[in-house]
Amino acid sequence: MKQGMNILLVGVGGQGTILASKILSHVALAQGFDVKMSEIHGMAQRGGSVVTQVRIAEKVYGPIIEPGEADVLVAFEKLEAYRWAHMLKPGGTLIINDQKIEPLPVLIGTATYPETIFDDIQQRVEKVTIVPALEIATGLGNAKASNVVLMGVLAASMDIPRQSWDEALEARVPARFLELNRKAFQAGYDYISRS
Repeated sequence: MKQGMNILLVGVGGQGTILASKILSHVALAQGFDVKMSEIHGMAQRGGSVVTQVRIAEKVYGPIIEPGEADVLVAFEKLEAYRWAHMLKPGGTLIINDQKIEPLPVLIGTATYPETIFDDIQQRVEKVTIVPALEIATGLGNAKASNVVLMGVLAASMDIPRQSWDEALEARVPARFLELNRKAFQAGYDYISRS
């Protein structure tokens, strides 16, 4: 990560996108990097989009990632991956939770949920990892830990010592949920080696 990284985390309100970005920022700061983070909440409390931009480098001058400049896009919901794929740079990596959350227009019948999202994305993006994060987290006992499953997948692709991730979890996750989130992180980390 000598050149730095631009990482975009996108999801729907309630999926833990912001906690995930705080874990990532904590890890990068502990490695001695400069970190800038920006959050955008689009009616998040009502199931709207949540977008977090995390820029990591020796020196970062602003928090905003321009279209075509994200090294990694972590999508907590598959339609959000589709919406934000244009932010990836050529050769960028896309990590997608295969979860489907229907937005309000779909729920009220004024729009339809696209059924070919994965096919469309794989035609546009070279490096795509599809993760059953919700299924993994549910299997561990709490669906809300899917965000940390995705952080484990991300961590497996980054050149940052595992201990730093463990320390970030301990610092950012409430103590009563820490053990579950450690298991969720490990499951995501291991998912890459199995796929």
